[in-house]
Amino acid sequence: MPNIRSAAKRARQNVKCEQRNKRVKSLLKTSIRNFEEALESGDQEDARNKLYAAVRRIDMAATKGILHKNNAARKKSHLSRKFNQSSTG
Repeated sequence: MPNIRSAAKRARQNVKCEQRNKRVKSLLKTSIRNFEEALESGDQEDARNKLYAAVRRIDMAATKGILHKNNAARKKSHLSRKFNQSSTG
């Protein structure tokens, strides 16, 4: 338990930030999983929509600082590559 008021406030803020970050990461993982499931089902239009949703979630996480910008770019690249390979293959 912090003895200093500023440390107590920082501890409260850390809890709030952890919850916010966990929520954003969870939504991000869910949207990526939804895209991969749509891709496996073979519905290209649904997969395209899920890809756009996943990319938006990735960008949002990178903007908030939850993901590093290079990590976000790598995730988007991998998802796009999967989509393009499935549509041509």
